[in-house]
Amino acid sequence: MLFTSSLMFFSGVSVFVSKRKHLLLMLLSLEFIVLSLYLLISLYVNSFNYEYFFLMIFLTMSVCEGALGLAILVTMIRSCGNDYVLTFSSLW
Repeated sequence: MLFTSSLMFFSGVSVFVSKRKHLLLMLLSLEFIVLSLYLLISLYVNSFNYEYFFLMIFLTMSVCEGALGLAILVTMIRSCGNDYVLTFSSLW
């Protein structure tokens, strides 16, 4: 299970690096990385019989990160018309 989580993490990072033109693909790969980190942390917590309170904090922060990313995506599509990162006017 540790190998699966590590493979998920590195595949998410490789997609994040290779698909940096579209904001939606970057957000999806970022959520995939967060999901793999959640799996890795839950395996760690379960193996040492710790409390699961940190997992709830991690899930809360990842949901906030996803909502913020979607808000930025909607704002970008409304102002520019597409999700290309290079056409966003404030980056130039």
